[in-house]
Amino acid sequence: MRRTLDLFYRALMGLAALAMLGSFVAVMLGIVDRQFAWGLRGLDAYAGYAIAAALFLALPGTLQRGEHIRVTLILQRMPAAWRAGFEWWCLAAALALSVALAFYATRMVWVSRMTNDISQGSDATPLWLPQIAMALGCIGLALAFADALLARARRRPFFREAVAGETAHAE
Repeated sequence: MRRTLDLFYRALMGLAALAMLGSFVAVMLGIVDRQFAWGLRGLDAYAGYAIAAALFLALPGTLQRGEHIRVTLILQRMPAAWRAGFEWWCLAAALALSVALAFYATRMVWVSRMTNDISQGSDATPLWLPQIAMALGCIGLALAFADALLARARRRPFFREAVAGETAHAE
């Protein structure tokens, strides 16, 4: 199961990277389009969809790597006995919130598909298509929080350290 979850988190990170690349391509095409007046429509919307997709798809992987912003000021000042309980509460609350978010994001995709909801912009994209990435990222985040809670119950580490020098931790 561990390998499957790690593969799932990596796959979502790979999709997030592709979405960032797609955003870059859409922005660059927009710049070239303005220079040569090709008349390409909806490039700004597609860049926005790609950025939103990258954000949501990267949520589980960044949680696993411990890269989400966490405020540890309160935890550092708590007695050790309270700290463990507070961390349990935080993980349980985050799991509950992420499950609700995943449920409503998935429901939004379904409602958009059933009502044939389209973008109001010039691209007229069926909205359920870009919303799939949001729902998938939210489902992944809920799985990651469940994974973290289970790892805590088994007294195993969940958060993996980033490669030294790769990113700065701001906690």
